[in-house]
Amino acid sequence: MNKTVSKKIESFFVRYKHQTYKKGEILIRADEYPSGVFYLKEGVVKEYAISKKGEEVVVNIFKPGSFFPMSWAINSTPNNFYFEAVSRVEAWKAPKEPVLEFIKSNPDVLYDLTSRVYKGIDDVLMRTAYLMFGNAYERLIQELVIQSKRFGVTRGHFLDLRTSEKDLASQSGLTRETVSRELKTLKDKGFVVFNKHILTIKNLRELEKEL
Repeated sequence: MNKTVSKKIESFFVRYKHQTYKKGEILIRADEYPSGVFYLKEGVVKEYAISKKGEEVVVNIFKPGSFFPMSWAINSTPNNFYFEAVSRVEAWKAPKEPVLEFIKSNPDVLYDLTSRVYKGIDDVLMRTAYLMFGNAYERLIQELVIQSKRFGVTRGHFLDLRTSEKDLASQSGLTRETVSRELKTLKDKGFVVFNKHILTIKNLRELEKEL
């Protein structure tokens, strides 16, 4: 995000309610009417649904600089998802109407929001394509590529991604057992190393070629 835009967004939200959440706390529950729009200052928040089998299906992950739920704010779309803190979270929450007025009156903020929405849509479309046509191996690689580009930490030629088999399963729509099996294949081929919730991708470009 552009630094000027980031400062403008933060200067707007700091006038409203400041809140902190512990890891695992729910910010918004499914089927409840949101009490406002959150601006994420620190931490990570996941958006997910619960399947009929009781399984968690992650549809989006928000990092600092994000504000949500914008579909509800802009389109009055009923909220069907849970928003949960993945780590300690610091956020501000503003009423919907002032947020919409702020976005409408600041084209640079609107452009930045639109740009990020389209990047998210691209990820969703890729996931959808591999859900329809890809096998488990391809679906896992695609998820690793998406998450690494968004949250990976560069370490020399490597990329470190803090995750777990459970997280990857809920994000890719695979079972934990399947993720474990396909991760072993990736390890055996020399693409990744997985140790204590840190998955290291040795060469992201080569992993994309494998996909």
